[in-house]
Amino acid sequence: MADLQWYVLRAVSGQEKKAKGYIEGEINRKKLSEVLTQILIPTETIVEMRNGKKYTREKSFFPGYILMQADLSQPEVAAVVLNIPGILGFLGLEGKAIAGGVKPTALREYEVKRILGQVDEETEKGATLQGGFLVGESVKVIDGPFADMIGVIDTVFDERKKINVIIKIFGRDTPTEVSYSEVEKVQ
Repeated sequence: MADLQWYVLRAVSGQEKKAKGYIEGEINRKKLSEVLTQILIPTETIVEMRNGKKYTREKSFFPGYILMQADLSQPEVAAVVLNIPGILGFLGLEGKAIAGGVKPTALREYEVKRILGQVDEETEKGATLQGGFLVGESVKVIDGPFADMIGVIDTVFDERKKINVIIKIFGRDTPTEVSYSEVEKVQ
């Protein structure tokens, strides 16, 4: 049985996915999938509202880092990984060399559980909507029964991704709770 542990690779920031693809290709080509079982780039999905349209993007929790579960007692695994374009080396080791059998420090079990738990939690939660709304800011409702009405933000509920907007209806201030996706900022 392989001695599988989690390690952190340093990668060129912004090229983590490309490097992961290269690693997976090399591992499959050299049939090392038993000693390098998982490669993970912890990300979350962000949904942003710009000009009334939803834009989705992936954001890395740890830009420039890739997690991998591997058995580094096999010297060829480290050699394959370190020769991938975009990989700078292992976290905790200077340069690319693993000289004299010195292995990089593996992540502790609780660290791995925390990171993987955070990734699972984000996957379960779905996309995170970033609004950056402030109390007193003017917004236009773009969806729902109050569409095309302009109001002022009274309260922001970041944990629920909702805001209270005061809208004038028939000359009266009416508080209305709407989600981030139902409003856009008024410039």
